[in-house]
Amino acid sequence: MLDRIDIHIEVPRVDFEKLSDKRRGESSEAIRARVEQARQCQRGRFASLDNGVMTNADMRVAEVRQFCGLDEAGQTLIKAAMTQLQLSARAYHRILKLARTIADLAGEENIQSTHLAEALQYRPKGMMV
Repeated sequence: MLDRIDIHIEVPRVDFEKLSDKRRGESSEAIRARVEQARQCQRGRFASLDNGVMTNADMRVAEVRQFCGLDEAGQTLIKAAMTQLQLSARAYHRILKLARTIADLAGEENIQSTHLAEALQYRPKGMMV
């Protein structure tokens, strides 16, 4: 069942100093705007396909190959992760789709190694699929 969930995050206890700090994080409105911009990017990306794909999560293998290209550094990183973490083909494609979404949220046209590394860190710890 856990392999059906794309993002796994451990949430540690928050220190008192961080809770009592007066600094403000990113506002909900700013986050919403960034998400809406990413969704608009995805709608534009898939508009011409006419196959029901509307978001990165909807992509099938053909779309992943078309829209989730990696540079040499990204290829090296995913190859190492596949070997070390014994990732399945299904996990490979899910990681690429998540990296594509992370790149969209960052406003980047291409998936960079940092996006791929972030997507890899969201894999459940100790899960080898």
